[in-house]
Amino acid sequence: MSKLRIAVQKSGRLNEDSMAMLKDIGIYIDNGKDQLKASAKGFPVEVFYLRNGDIPQYLKDGVVDAAIIGENVLIEKGNGITVIEKLGFSSCRVCLAVPKAMNYKGLSDLNGKRIATSYPNTVQNYLDENGIKANLHIINGSVEIAPNIGLADAICDIVSSGSTLFKNNLKEVETILKSEAVLAVSPILSDEKKAILDKIQFRIQSVLKGRQSKYILLNAPNDKLQNIINVLPGMKSPTVLPLAQEGWSSVHSVISKNEFWDVIDELKANGAQGILVCPIEKMVL
Repeated sequence: MSKLRIAVQKSGRLNEDSMAMLKDIGIYIDNGKDQLKASAKGFPVEVFYLRNGDIPQYLKDGVVDAAIIGENVLIEKGNGITVIEKLGFSSCRVCLAVPKAMNYKGLSDLNGKRIATSYPNTVQNYLDENGIKANLHIINGSVEIAPNIGLADAICDIVSSGSTLFKNNLKEVETILKSEAVLAVSPILSDEKKAILDKIQFRIQSVLKGRQSKYILLNAPNDKLQNIINVLPGMKSPTVLPLAQEGWSSVHSVISKNEFWDVIDELKANGAQGILVCPIEKMVL
C-alpha cells in the first residue's frame, strides 16, 4: 500500500503544533534528530520536514501529497493549491509596520516609499488594490531591521504578539491578512491516497470539534426540566437520567466553548444545580 506524504515545517512553532495535531489523531512519527523524512507507526503516512517557503512548490509538483502549512505562505506562493481544512492553531497576521517616530496617518503615506518584505506578491496585490505605488525590497530573514539600517521606510511581515516589532522600534499600522495553519492538498493525488487523506481529515475534524466544545453535566428539578433542556443546544438532544432523589434528573449535553458562560448563567437561572463542565478530547459525529 502506498503512503500519503505529508509536509510539515522543518522547525519552529508550526512544526511543534503540526506534530501535536498528528499525535492527537493517532499518527505517531518515529523520527530522529535532523531527519528530513520519517514514517508513521501503523498508519500509511510519511512526514517530510521542509522549509515552509518550499512546501507550496512541492505540493504543485506532487512531491508531497498534502501539507500542514501557514495560510499566509499559500497566499504568497501557493496559487492553485486547495485548502481542505483550517486547523485553528499557529495564528498570525501579515502586517505593514513603520518606525514609531513616523507620523502615520493612512496608507497613502506609503506612496513612493520603500517597503522591505518576504511577501512581495501579497504586499503588491494589497498595494495595487488600494492604489498605492511603493518600491518593494525583497528580504529573506530579519525584515524588522531594514528601517533601522536605512534600507526601507516600512516593512511587511508576519506578526504574532508584536514583541519583535516593539523591540525594533516599529509600530503596526495595517493588517493585510490574518492567517492560521491549514491542511492543503496537492492537485496531483491518486484515489488511493485521497482515501487515506479523507481518514486523516475526518480525524482532524473530530479533534477540532472536541476543542470547540465542552461536556456538561447537571442536576435539574423535574418541574423545570423542559426549560433547562431548551437552553442546551446539545448535539441531537441532551441525555436525561433519573436521580435517586425523587423529583430530580441528571442532564448530560455538549455546549459550544464560545457560548459557555451565557449558557451557564441561563441554566442557573432555570434552576440547574451541581453543574460540572469537562473538556472533550475528540468528538465523532
